[in-house]
Amino acid sequence: MQRELAERELTSEGPRRSGGPSARRRSVTVNLAESPLTWLHARGHLSDRLFDAGERLRADYEKAQLSPSVTMRWDPVRIKGGPDAGLSPTERQLAAKERFDGALAAAGSGLSDVLWRVVCACESLPDAERALHWPARSGKLVLRLALERVADFYRIG
Repeated sequence: MQRELAERELTSEGPRRSGGPSARRRSVTVNLAESPLTWLHARGHLSDRLFDAGERLRADYEKAQLSPSVTMRWDPVRIKGGPDAGLSPTERQLAAKERFDGALAAAGSGLSDVLWRVVCACESLPDAERALHWPARSGKLVLRLALERVADFYRIG
């Protein structure tokens, strides 16, 4: 796994007063390259099967080039082997889009929202819960249900 470490401030513990001691701050080192899905898997919240399903979904999302881009992409898509071997770049992109759409459909309309936010948009689970107006700590269960369906779709045993 790639590591890109950075310091982030967690909380500030008191106001700054002029002439007084500066406010004490707490910080933590985070890995910016770690996805929310990887974080959940590393801490035992997702099985290998569910993690693999999420990674397959994100790979199809990226191969289909569905994420927003600012400008035209000039870099060639290089894919070796896999289900798209022997296809042209355009055909690979269309096949990945078809698999991505099928996986989201298999997850279901009520589950695909949190699935897309956490796996594809790399939102943290608490951020996804807030955006969907869900109670805190409810997203993990829904995400697991969605990933179970996606694992079945991709036939991950």
